[in-house]
Amino acid sequence: MSTPSSRTSSSKGDPLAALGALPGVAESVESVRKAVDRVYGHRIMRRRSNEITSEAALRGARGSGALSGADWALEEVRRRSDFSGDGEARTIGAALRLTAEAGQLLSVWRQSPLRVLARLHLVAAADQADHVGRPRQAGEPVDEPLVELPLPSAQEAHGRLEGLAELIIAGGSAPALVTAAVVHGELLALRPFTSHNGLVARAAERVVLVGSGLDPKSVCPAEVGHAELGRAAYLAALDGYVSGTPEGMAAWIAHCGRAVELGARESTAVCEALQRGAA
Repeated sequence: MSTPSSRTSSSKGDPLAALGALPGVAESVESVRKAVDRVYGHRIMRRRSNEITSEAALRGARGSGALSGADWALEEVRRRSDFSGDGEARTIGAALRLTAEAGQLLSVWRQSPLRVLARLHLVAAADQADHVGRPRQAGEPVDEPLVELPLPSAQEAHGRLEGLAELIIAGGSAPALVTAAVVHGELLALRPFTSHNGLVARAAERVVLVGSGLDPKSVCPAEVGHAELGRAAYLAALDGYVSGTPEGMAAWIAHCGRAVELGARESTAVCEALQRGAA
């Protein structure tokens, strides 16, 4: 399988930028830009952007939790203060912690993405005693029951993580959507940690989208869109990414783009509600 992070920054050209040239990707990038611009152009964003950011964080955490098996109503997530109960509660708690933490790691990401990923896992797995904050070692099991793809070996996962980090540090001309989709897809494909890989992958996608300047106020939660599109479509698109084919990669990027658009639509609706005085 040939995925972008299997090549290092010493390779000729810019592999992430090359993905931007795949059929349909430029259209996805442009559609996302327009959706994001609509949110940022809303009159409510000029006066109450902090409220929109907070609401987007809550809704994003709910969406990410749903994709990891904890499909709670938004008002239950909003109401609950104790997430130490059963597995679903702990999943929602982890998603909320990750959403809060992601915004604190933007300045570190471009210099040390592996450090950021380790920190995200540490935050997500705060209620675990072992194997937290570091990639899994040979023989360690992975608890990610909703992703049933073949699991790469620990050695392969380490190597591809290093390759991904080199691409991020090197930078390039790839659109933010492409980079975010690759980071998200690669982390799901590798499942480099013993747990919470889906939550970490979606938080890392958020870091890229915000840190790139596409969504600097973090008001277009892709996690909302991924959840709205449904787990079956999410996993089918991921299969395309893992295939490494141009068609599969383009389909995954388009899926991620649609998720960002739906997240933007969600925040636009929140702006409209605030404008009407209904929220």
